[in-house]
Amino acid sequence: MKKTLRILTIVYYSNYISALLSALVGFYFLKNNIKIDAQSEIGIIFSTILIILIIGSVPLTLSLFNRYTKRIVATENIETRLVKYQSAGIIRIQIMGFGLVLGVLFYYLMGSQSMLFCAGIAAIGLFFCKPSQLKISSELQIDQE
Repeated sequence: MKKTLRILTIVYYSNYISALLSALVGFYFLKNNIKIDAQSEIGIIFSTILIILIIGSVPLTLSLFNRYTKRIVATENIETRLVKYQSAGIIRIQIMGFGLVLGVLFYYLMGSQSMLFCAGIAAIGLFFCKPSQLKISSELQIDQE
């Protein structure tokens, strides 16, 4: 379980580091006057896609992960549970982190407050994915055996 926790923690924090790097890239774009007008057609398309992505992916990802963990609890082997949980956990964290990184980058590119709110929603969703030993053992019902 410690290996699974370590890998998920690395993936979790690497998404926040990626968000910081996208902020640096966005700041570079802002400094060099590279931007997308939020009211232009392309700006509206990017905004809409990001909003739909985040509003759809956060609850859907959390819900599907919850259903999947309930299904893998039926697996008898604890090692198999941990491997499946780890791979599903990485996917869940990456989907949430992708929305965060794009939200931060689009905030700098478009200067739109709604992109900052989208990044905030993704960050809150990512916060719910933070791995811990207690969370893993309770979701996989390892402590009950």
